[in-house]
Amino acid sequence: MPRELRKFEIGRIYHLINRGVDQRNIFLKNQDYQRFILGLEFFNSRDAANIWELIVREGGEDAVYDRLRRQREKEKDFLVEILAFVLMPSHFHFIVREITEAGITAFMRKIGGYVSYFNKQNQRVGTLFQGRYRSVEIKDDSQLSAVFNYVHTNPVELIEPGWKDFKVKNPDRTVERLKRYRWSSYLDYIGETNFPFVTSREFFLNFFGNKEKCAGSIREWILSKGRSIRPSLDLGIIE
Repeated sequence: MPRELRKFEIGRIYHLINRGVDQRNIFLKNQDYQRFILGLEFFNSRDAANIWELIVREGGEDAVYDRLRRQREKEKDFLVEILAFVLMPSHFHFIVREITEAGITAFMRKIGGYVSYFNKQNQRVGTLFQGRYRSVEIKDDSQLSAVFNYVHTNPVELIEPGWKDFKVKNPDRTVERLKRYRWSSYLDYIGETNFPFVTSREFFLNFFGNKEKCAGSIREWILSKGRSIRPSLDLGIIE
């Protein structure tokens, strides 16, 4: 029996996450992260083109980047607004806004093409993700602030393994080390160009005020983890 399609409302913002099956890593090397992030931009279009079909049929990777350049120059025809993202070794988080009918559904289906790439690279078959991606609708400003900070501080897990249990031992060092992690939208939000064409940042920049206040909010979130300040609300965070 086919699964019922999830319904996303145009204009609403959602926190999406998926993980590797059996808790396995889904990114094994820098090339994997780069390929996935390329897909975030490339597939956020109503164009049905497949990255690897372009490589094979139209002259290699140059064809992909030519298509991206044209996509950036023409009138925007996005499926979703990608507001923020982070890739971790075993999972990913997105904050997205639905802007076209069934846009999130189409976008996430396209992103699933990463599985074919990964399997070919690693001579494996079968599923890579543990199942359908999970989603939480963000309904208020508290959730917006919390999920923005949570997504961008996910790499703290690699620096301070106890951070989710409010055990950040050196918050100042952690804030500095977070700036070295490339595989998210964090650097673009604090004014250090990294993957500027992937995300639409105006919403959160306006929400917080400017890039300095975005950085300050993330810093304060990390500092709070060293002060045992525990939120008591449902903040739209999915582990």
